[in-house]
Amino acid sequence: MSVHDDITSVQRSLDDLHRSLGRLEHQLGSGGLEMRRVRLDADHLRESVALLREAADTPDAPRRPDLVTISDAPYDFSLWTDSDDEGLGARDRRAP
Repeated sequence: MSVHDDITSVQRSLDDLHRSLGRLEHQLGSGGLEMRRVRLDADHLRESVALLREAADTPDAPRRPDLVTISDAPYDFSLWTDSDDEGLGARDRRAP
């Protein structure tokens, strides 16, 4: 399945949940704190899935980073001429 198929499947499930909540709300009433909380949670899920759909539709969405090839050739030793040895300090000075 593609990402779009998965998102569509989730959207259908959320639509079914919305309809079921409507029936349940009709039976129990909408005044209870629990029913309002479940309704809000379901609405947040719908908003989140809509954001996922937008992100999946964006062609400029960041993908896997390009791999960088690191050469096996040794480094140029002149890169390290004025560097400090970790914990020891510079070669021509005393360590603290």
